Amino acid sequence: MTENLPIRRALLSVSDKSGLIEFARALAGMGVELLSTGGTASALRAEGLAVKDVSEVTGFPEMLDGRVKTLHPMVHGGLLAIRGDASHDAQVAEHGIAPIDLLVVNLYPFEATVAMGADFDDCIENIDIGGPALIRGAAKNHAGVTVVIEPDDYAAVLDAMRANKGATTPELRRQLAAKAYARTAAYDAAISNWFAGVLGEETPAYRTVGGRLRSPLRYGENPHQHAAFYATGEARPGVANAVQHQGKELSYNNLNDTDAAFELVAELGVERPAVAIIKHANPSGVACGESLVDAYRKALRCDPVSAFGGIVALNGTLDAEAAEEIVKVFTEVVIAPRVTEEAAAIFAAKKNLRLLTTGGLPDPAAAGITVRSLAGGLLVQSRDSGVIRASDLKVVTKRAPTAEELADLLFAFRVAKHVKSNAIVYARDGATVGIGAGQMSRVDSTRIAAQKSADAAAAIGASEPLTRGSVVASDAFFPFADGLLTAAEAGATAVIQPGGSMRDDEVIAAADEKGLAMVFTGVRHFRH
Repeated sequence: MTENLPIRRALLSVSDKSGLIEFARALAGMGVELLSTGGTASALRAEGLAVKDVSEVTGFPEMLDGRVKTLHPMVHGGLLAIRGDASHDAQVAEHGIAPIDLLVVNLYPFEATVAMGADFDDCIENIDIGGPALIRGAAKNHAGVTVVIEPDDYAAVLDAMRANKGATTPELRRQLAAKAYARTAAYDAAISNWFAGVLGEETPAYRTVGGRLRSPLRYGENPHQHAAFYATGEARPGVANAVQHQGKELSYNNLNDTDAAFELVAELGVERPAVAIIKHANPSGVACGESLVDAYRKALRCDPVSAFGGIVALNGTLDAEAAEEIVKVFTEVVIAPRVTEEAAAIFAAKKNLRLLTTGGLPDPAAAGITVRSLAGGLLVQSRDSGVIRASDLKVVTKRAPTAEELADLLFAFRVAKHVKSNAIVYARDGATVGIGAGQMSRVDSTRIAAQKSADAAAAIGASEPLTRGSVVASDAFFPFADGLLTAAEAGATAVIQPGGSMRDDEVIAAADEKGLAMVFTGVRHFRH
């Protein structure tokens, strides 16, 4: 496959008609015969272009509401015949099959149909059959056929033809073939995953993951790692579907941390203004407040040192007052459902700050999957959509929590769900006051969170650690009483944890001895 091959005959059949007329007109201007089907043929004729219907080539009309139009040897033979092969040349000549040198096909918009919430029958009707068959055939025979699956590649084909007397190069054909197979793979992945969801199959026999390149990234977690950002098409408000208003491109770590921040702030709902500040995928401070600026100040107070260079997520429309406060600290990314013109103008002066809006918040209780690679395989699990409410709690100590403690307990546990395990979160008055994350020992997380609270108190000139009078949440059970006793020493008055340890009785007795209120959730929130 070393020669440039002229394009003399092209088959165009597309659902996305952007750029189609200009492309087809350029092909016709270079003497290319145009074949087409259905709506594509009508669109070309409406612009005065000469087009031959595929039905004229096959001798059969389009059938079954357009389900059958290109599935015919006169079409697939023209794509799959190996150019220059004596046997193939003889066979196509015997049957009057003319070669097709260029295939331009994009698929029925299945992913977009699903994302719009269409019903089952509509989704089924938007599964393309002929398109993938054509694409795969042309891509297999890319030694002699150029295959184009999206308008983005029209210019490259025309440039190659103009530079090579109407021919494309082997290198371009190979690149386009690889892209074509990636597209059909992602398309089939979307269909199979949708079917698994419809059927309620938690562990389908085959699991495929597909995505479209959103942007190449400068590097991954570290400069020596290659990275790119792919969008799966899931219609979930968040970083993948956000609008970036300003700032340089997001890095791998920016994207990861911004996703963590926005998912966390969504956990807190919209009843009260809420802000989450994230650093290295862990919250450094989270708070609810009377306003977004109030919530931001309370979140920043938890750990002002770690907030430097962090990500800020908000659950409401970012206003000027909050923007003025946020820009006082160097911040990498700010993400919110919406932003006012005044707030956007304030951020515009900070050229390195990225501002994203999403149009809404993700539903923390919505179903979905998460995927992680490991050597030789994938780990797939359902998204942690567990949401704990007051009615789910079981009081296990002699003292029940007060109404104020109960509100803070639920808040702290929702935050702990988004902290790397082992996770400990102290909270008071709807704000975190100490966070311990990612330690091998739960008691170490408890101590680190208390120490960070003491540091934060010193930073604002408080006379005692912010954990005095707080509540504490643990993402998993306390295996021993030591972690709970450390929290009590830090000043916590109430505890929320899943329960389920062999030593629950010992831990409950320690809580009673210290006069703590403790509730069990029955639900664990490990996050690794």
